[in-house]
Amino acid sequence: MKSKFIYIIAIALFLFFSCEDNMNYTETTTNSKEEVFSSFSRTANFVTDIYGRLDYDFGNYGGAMLASASDEADYAWSNSSIHDFYNGSWSPINPKSDIWRQSYAGIRAANFYLEASAGQTFDGNKYDQNYEEQFVRFQRYQYEVRFLRAYFYFNLVRQYGDVPLVTAVLTSAEANNVERAPAEQVFDFIIDECDAIVNHLPVRYTNLADAANNETGRVGRIAVVALKARASLYKASPLFNTNSDKNVWRDAALASKAVIDSCLVHGISLGAYTDLWGTENYVAREAIFMRRIGDLNYLEAYNYPIGVEGGASGNCPTQTMVDAYEMKGTGLLWNEPGSGYSNSDPYTGRDPRFAMTIVKNGDEKWPIYNENPIETFTGGRNASPLAGATTTGYYLRKYLDPSVDLRVGNTNSKRHSWIVFRLGEFYLNYAEALLNYLGSPDATDDTFTLSAVDAVNVVRNRSGVEMPPFATGMTNEAFLKKYKNERMVELAFEGHRFWDVRRWKEGEVLRSITRMQITRNPNGTYNYNRVTKQRSWDDKMYFFPIPDSERRINPNLYQNEGW
Repeated sequence: MKSKFIYIIAIALFLFFSCEDNMNYTETTTNSKEEVFSSFSRTANFVTDIYGRLDYDFGNYGGAMLASASDEADYAWSNSSIHDFYNGSWSPINPKSDIWRQSYAGIRAANFYLEASAGQTFDGNKYDQNYEEQFVRFQRYQYEVRFLRAYFYFNLVRQYGDVPLVTAVLTSAEANNVERAPAEQVFDFIIDECDAIVNHLPVRYTNLADAANNETGRVGRIAVVALKARASLYKASPLFNTNSDKNVWRDAALASKAVIDSCLVHGISLGAYTDLWGTENYVAREAIFMRRIGDLNYLEAYNYPIGVEGGASGNCPTQTMVDAYEMKGTGLLWNEPGSGYSNSDPYTGRDPRFAMTIVKNGDEKWPIYNENPIETFTGGRNASPLAGATTTGYYLRKYLDPSVDLRVGNTNSKRHSWIVFRLGEFYLNYAEALLNYLGSPDATDDTFTLSAVDAVNVVRNRSGVEMPPFATGMTNEAFLKKYKNERMVELAFEGHRFWDVRRWKEGEVLRSITRMQITRNPNGTYNYNRVTKQRSWDDKMYFFPIPDSERRINPNLYQNEGW
């Protein structure tokens, strides 16, 4: 892990907040304390550049999302690096190490800022009209930066397990001799940091008295509570909680309860499912924290269907994903007796989130400028044998803006924001943690008055979804099966599934995916045939390999088991 006294690189093309939020990323490289703190604006730029390290997944692997390395999707183009996760090419030499590089770059910048900002008074600005407002803003930065550092460490521990825990500026020699700290210590650091900073940040920046600094892209108090809750859930999960310690599950349930309670107090509630994406999703009723990215159209270009002008295909939802959507009338999966599923009409009567997330054969006006129905049957306009056509029978809808026009001469872009934290996740996190603590999906006590079943049902009953509630009286095994299916559906393509199967130590489910092969009959009806595609899985894949390039620099970085 090479390190300099201060290291900030130019931010990539699309990493910027919208102008209205006063958080535009800069492309400056700063190498002295004097320059960083020579003015409020330069300090603000430095902090904003640290925000620029926040991750998002609109196609980080040759256009592919991590969803295409799990059972949510299959990437249509064989040359994408996403296939390395399951084709034998993943290794310490090919380590998929962007999170390592980006996180430690952000941590180095955060450590520098936290040390160098102490005692700064900006004497040269003392006679500015807005000096007091700017100084109050500056005083908040340290807590935002501590949050960002903790968030980067969460990404690292989730991906690698034990990682170096560095909280001070190091020389290159020191940095190249750091040792990996136990994962439990890293989780405790994240949780302790959240507890230490939570009361120093506003609930929402839009509520601040200094209206000029109402920035919706900055970290607020509930985001801090949310990071603590997510870290607590991972710490309690089987991958890390190897002794099945119920007290760790209790801590996770308490942390998620704190998110839910805070949201209820401050007017954050579940809204329409489709409000979670689109140009204004960062102010959705359910939003806790969004990664503001800006105007772009490459997400649509990567995922609009082949055969639609400007569309290049990409992350194609699997039949495995489709099969997770229950039947609306019964709340049963397609293959459960009495579900109401029809082999000849497989999409009618599904969970409404299916149509909100996935584009299927016959869908119209996708995207808006497309005048032809989508045809994913063999030989159809958007299907094989066209190069790059869907391999699964489906295309992605969620997160895409159908008003983005990719026709020649009409190309436009729209604002996109990646969901970092939203309320629905924490009802589900609470349900999982509470089940593992109290030992029953229906159990409550004086502290936890909402049962695990009731928490899941809050999510299922959101406006426009209104799926049949989970029944009481289920066994733990039956509840967990339905819960994990519900989590797959509700959080589809939001970057959770890839990590969930790992923290549950259920990587075996990634050994295969199911795809749908559709053929059209002469009379206009269709035949639907499920086809299994095998993928490789090895238990070493629960964690990423430590990059070989880092281990050559620092021999103290022992390799993860199996790599």
